[in-house]
Amino acid sequence: MKTKGDVKPGGDDSPAADKQDPRWVILGRISGLFGVRGWVKVYSHTSPRTNILEYKTWYLSRADGWEAVRLRAGKAHGKGVVAQLEGYDDRDRAAELLQTDIAVPREQLPESGAENFYWADLEGLRVETPDGVDLGVVDHLFETGSNDVMVVKGERERLIPFIDQVIVDVDLDAGVITADWDPEF
Repeated sequence: MKTKGDVKPGGDDSPAADKQDPRWVILGRISGLFGVRGWVKVYSHTSPRTNILEYKTWYLSRADGWEAVRLRAGKAHGKGVVAQLEGYDDRDRAAELLQTDIAVPREQLPESGAENFYWADLEGLRVETPDGVDLGVVDHLFETGSNDVMVVKGERERLIPFIDQVIVDVDLDAGVITADWDPEF
């Protein structure tokens, strides 16, 4: 069982960007500046990281709502991604974008398939054992290098590996993940 990239729920197209609206998905964040010609460093939540460059229009979270900006160019750089956006042609102008979320409409994402899940779809689901013991709700996920891990918050926080040996079932319609996990652990 695999997750299909770390994508988080994003805002809508109303004047105030509501980042919890499931119609949008946050794919990354502008995390720094790169050079003097308006290029920015991008922390991508996609897997692989360069998949964020497949989307030619990015929606950036701004104080007054979402701003649609065309991707002019982008490339892998070291372990990260750098990009240049139309209308942001120098370092000072690009600095306005620091710590800005990058979203796309959910319908632009490829289908995840039966055994693949977007992290955004897993966050907020209830987690229980096969015996029905409630373990809590998925707060977020992260990569360890060898596998993905769910951070489940309930009466306490649990770190549960998202691997075939532990995850029995994911029922998105019911909002439940069944995990073969000791409730005492």
